[in-house]
Amino acid sequence: MPQWKRYRDVVLVVLLLVLPFFVLRSNLRRPEDQSAADKIVLRLTAIPEYGSATVARAVSGLLSDYVYLVDVKSDNERLTYENARLKENVRKLERAGFENRELRRLLQLREATTGELISAQVTTKDFTEFFRVSRVVLDRSSGGVKPHMPVLGADGVVGKVLHVSGDSIDVQLAVDAQFGVDVEDERTHARGFVRGTGDPARYACRVEMVDSRDDVEIGDLFVTSGKGKWFPRGLPVARVTKVQKRELGREQDVEAEPTVDFSRLDSVLILLTPDNDQKAP
Repeated sequence: MPQWKRYRDVVLVVLLLVLPFFVLRSNLRRPEDQSAADKIVLRLTAIPEYGSATVARAVSGLLSDYVYLVDVKSDNERLTYENARLKENVRKLERAGFENRELRRLLQLREATTGELISAQVTTKDFTEFFRVSRVVLDRSSGGVKPHMPVLGADGVVGKVLHVSGDSIDVQLAVDAQFGVDVEDERTHARGFVRGTGDPARYACRVEMVDSRDDVEIGDLFVTSGKGKWFPRGLPVARVTKVQKRELGREQDVEAEPTVDFSRLDSVLILLTPDNDQKAP
């Protein structure tokens, strides 16, 4: 190894050992006790100290920002999960509240209706191409249930039992073209006969045999009249949506929509024995 390289290494080692000592000594001295050499040392070391401090702060800031962003991402994921869970709980509570209200209304209907009633749950709904319910199936045991028996909902007349097969009961809805029931206007007691239109695009009924002299207006509610010894009197059937008056001697053209929302139908009552032991036709 050349002689000058050996001396160079020695000098560097000495400087690296001695320089920190002088810097530390200069920093520890009080300002009034500092010599000119101490002030020179402090000035020379101030620049690299400032640079290293700046670099350290920048690196520390980057690390802090990175950790902060990681924590924010984790918190966002947790909050998103919590938000979704809370929304699902709200939906469940709303659904449970709706079911409880429907059950309470069915209970009130059961208490207000004379005759033997049994409850049943809707298990199947058939839909048209326009997403309208065309048929429902109940899960009640067939014991005692026979065709033509009235089926009631919390909002009024649902339809009638079409046929019974095992534990399944097919229901013909009030909007079916083959369904009809004797009714009267709740406001004016005008008589009529509600018959379903069978329209696959909407829930609709016609009120037939309404005399041209009878007072019927849009918004009137037609309820069962109790005639025909089938449905008890006073059950909502349909609400008038259109009235076309005719000359005397001709029936009015009255259109209506059922009071029952078949798409939201979950529970029903089946009337086994009409009022006063009247038998279904």
